[in-house]
Amino acid sequence: MNAEMCPMELLRQARTRYSQKQLAALLEVNESTLRRWKVGEDIPSYRVDSIRQRLLPLLTAPANDDSAFTFIDLFAGIGGIRLGFEELGGRCVFTSEWNTFAQKTYLANFPQDDGHLLVGDITQVDAADVPDHDVLLGGFPCQPFSIAGVSKKNALGRPHGFEDTTQGTLFYDVARIIAAKRPKAFLLENVKNLLSHDRGNTFATILRVLREELGYEVHHRLIDGRHFVPQHRERIIIVGFRDSAGFDWDDLRLPEADKRMAAILHPQDGSELVESRWTGGPRGKIDDKYTLTPKLWAYLQSYAAKHKAAGNGFGFGLVNGNSVSRTLSARYYKDGSEILVSQGPRKRPRRLTPRECARLMGFPDSFQIPVSDTQAYKQFGNSVVVPVIQEVARIMVPRVMELVMREQKEQTALPLN
Repeated sequence: MNAEMCPMELLRQARTRYSQKQLAALLEVNESTLRRWKVGEDIPSYRVDSIRQRLLPLLTAPANDDSAFTFIDLFAGIGGIRLGFEELGGRCVFTSEWNTFAQKTYLANFPQDDGHLLVGDITQVDAADVPDHDVLLGGFPCQPFSIAGVSKKNALGRPHGFEDTTQGTLFYDVARIIAAKRPKAFLLENVKNLLSHDRGNTFATILRVLREELGYEVHHRLIDGRHFVPQHRERIIIVGFRDSAGFDWDDLRLPEADKRMAAILHPQDGSELVESRWTGGPRGKIDDKYTLTPKLWAYLQSYAAKHKAAGNGFGFGLVNGNSVSRTLSARYYKDGSEILVSQGPRKRPRRLTPRECARLMGFPDSFQIPVSDTQAYKQFGNSVVVPVIQEVARIMVPRVMELVMREQKEQTALPLN
């Protein structure tokens, strides 16, 4: 089904499955409004996206859909978190990502042929327009939280709880969707510094909102991507369940952190397929454009020497095949200084290619990179280590399925007409 199908055709097809009353309830309009639309009254423009977002997932799910559970992908970036949950049988029913370049990469790897729309700014989406789902996924950006005493707010007659303490932050949008849709579980990912931001107050607010305001059983753990890839990359993973599910971090299997850069670097010996954007020739030699210019290399060496003399640890990070890299950041496109690959003592080092960045984040070589190198560096620097998410999903999904089956047993199917 075409995601751009006109609203009237969507309403016509939906009417073959749902009664007028049910359809009105789905769209949160009265039945007389539906009848007026049916006889030719123009549908207001603000209703068009709402109709598509609410009806497309219902009408396009295959009749033989065997997905184990559904999920939504918020602050989706290029889909690293989605990969981990699709692998275990999940079906994405809603995606939000505001950056147009990230959208391009996301759509190249997750085409919109599954019926749901990719929307932009989540702050502009009504929670009622988000489809029902079993799991909410989100690598939400961390913005400063302002914590205010509830008693003071009460005295001033101002709102408190998550509607106040997280207002103006993107975590608020996670909270309001959880509050409205009550998914069985969620997974949130963020930088390590979230734990210490504002002397720990920010993280304490997040936990209080999730536990006390929203009523979820919440677990969190700091996980270093080095267990899966040759990169030191610590991230906080927050997992929550609407009902007690027996989730335990002790079930996590973290391999020995023995990965080395040789596993992700282009071998340049003819043993891998050439990708002409980055490598060429019979041996797959890396394009010279990734080697630092003499001017930039001189600057980085001078900068490092100056800070070393001052007793600081600032400087470039030089790696070889036996190394573990520093954390890949979104600023890598500027000078590549945190991860420079040695090309020998008499040669200037080089940047990683975007494909090597993808591998360093655990993405498969089949992952499409349709954007410029600059945008690719930003995207992988902002993404997740995919195998970390896959491992968390491995121990999380069975608990989700227990809740899915429990709910199925408790509910009585409603007649369509």
